[in-house]
Amino acid sequence: MNLSNLGAPKGANSNKKRVGRGMGSGMGKTSTRGHKGQRSRSGSRMMRGFEGGQMPLHRRLPKRGFTNIFRQEYFVLGLDRIALIAATSNEGELTPEILHKLGVVKKKNGLIKILANGEINTAVTVHAHKASKQAQHKIEAAGGKVVLLGGAPAEEAQA
Repeated sequence: MNLSNLGAPKGANSNKKRVGRGMGSGMGKTSTRGHKGQRSRSGSRMMRGFEGGQMPLHRRLPKRGFTNIFRQEYFVLGLDRIALIAATSNEGELTPEILHKLGVVKKKNGLIKILANGEINTAVTVHAHKASKQAQHKIEAAGGKVVLLGGAPAEEAQA
């Protein structure tokens, strides 16, 4: 078997349905729309999810939960990831701009939070919007520093 004798499986290709081309085609006269009714008229269009007057599924199902429109999404960085970035990029200072340039943080103006996942042995200055107390202690114990940026709520930036 090779590329010269490959073919589409049987029934894979079918011709386009040509409606309104005379009675001999089997799809003449009403052009497969049936007789009368809303869908048979030209220009008919129902709203998405319309079920012929029956209560639509999206209205029958119960709504659950709550979506906070003021939610702030933080990009979480663990200490193990910071240590790896600092070792590979030879950066002594990690700012959101540098992290974005390196492709670590997706959004340019995204909020960053540092968590104490893993260990860090290199002295590095990390600029972030939030950091857990354990992460701060571990970075400072390694000889580094955590600089908290604006953009985080005031009561948590002091912690």
